[in-house]
Amino acid sequence: MDEIRILSPTAILGYGFPESLFDKGLSWNPHVIAVDAGSSDPGPCYLGAEVSLTDRTAVKRVFQIILPAGVTRGIPVIIGSAGGAAASSHLNWAAEIVRDVARECGLSVRFATIDSEIDKQVVEAALDAGRISSCGSSPKLRKRDLTESAHIVGLLGVEPIIHALQLGAYVVLAGRAYDPEVFAAFPVMHGFDLGLALHLAKVLECAAIASTPGSGSDCMLGTLRRNSFDLEPLSPLRMCTISSNAAQSLYEKSDTYQLPGPDGILDLADTRFEQLDERRVRVSGSRHVGTAYAVKFEGARRVGHRYASMAGVRDSNRYCSDRYQHRCDEGRCRRKL
Repeated sequence: MDEIRILSPTAILGYGFPESLFDKGLSWNPHVIAVDAGSSDPGPCYLGAEVSLTDRTAVKRVFQIILPAGVTRGIPVIIGSAGGAAASSHLNWAAEIVRDVARECGLSVRFATIDSEIDKQVVEAALDAGRISSCGSSPKLRKRDLTESAHIVGLLGVEPIIHALQLGAYVVLAGRAYDPEVFAAFPVMHGFDLGLALHLAKVLECAAIASTPGSGSDCMLGTLRRNSFDLEPLSPLRMCTISSNAAQSLYEKSDTYQLPGPDGILDLADTRFEQLDERRVRVSGSRHVGTAYAVKFEGARRVGHRYASMAGVRDSNRYCSDRYQHRCDEGRCRRKL
């Protein structure tokens, strides 16, 4: 296998995408369809409250499109951070939608789920052994934080996803995962360079946001080769440029060149971007530097309540302020409606 084509339909499962452009992506005969379904961007509420980041109807609609396309063509479908925050309850919620769609569409699916919720006792034992350190500038973890947490999840790397694929699963629904891993797992399983696979995945995780003009509700195709990868938006209205892809490479990162992940650092110091034509970019030179394996934990504990309030103001006098409809001096018109 000299190249692997990865179809990224949308930035987050449930955001939607033009079905015609997804069909265009299928015409390229992709080897894998992958979607990141979650984020910590909206805060800890979704993890603590056990509710989905995206609407069930919208998520089901996406599955109704991508599952039949993948299963009938023998293309693996890989979903990461199921349900948004991806605790066990979120994973089960998403798995039930997959089962509903498979049943309604008459699909026979080899289906794997990967639960990434961590038992508090496991985390406490690691804390006592001095094996937990702060992530960035975060405060040190306390035992009180553990006991008060409603849920704790650990971000998956490529390994459990690869294991599920090797067991023959054609639909893999993963719990909380480091965003790029669901895109990188398939090529890494087939022996492609980990650094290039992770960099391609870092761009594909947000789909056409990496294009100009960007959109999280549009499709992107990535083609990985042994020494480089190409990126192309499927909409003729969008372009991949050096600037748009370099910007996406740095998205949500505090260091320009060193991007840490579970199994090491993605080093972009020697990365090169080449504009192939007005819509395609080629990237090369990215490499992976192995470090001690580390799993990021995310937890949520109750600290208060969230409320939504709506307010309105009504002017009972309702005097005209549209001086273009009749002759009046601004600020003096008392024409009552």
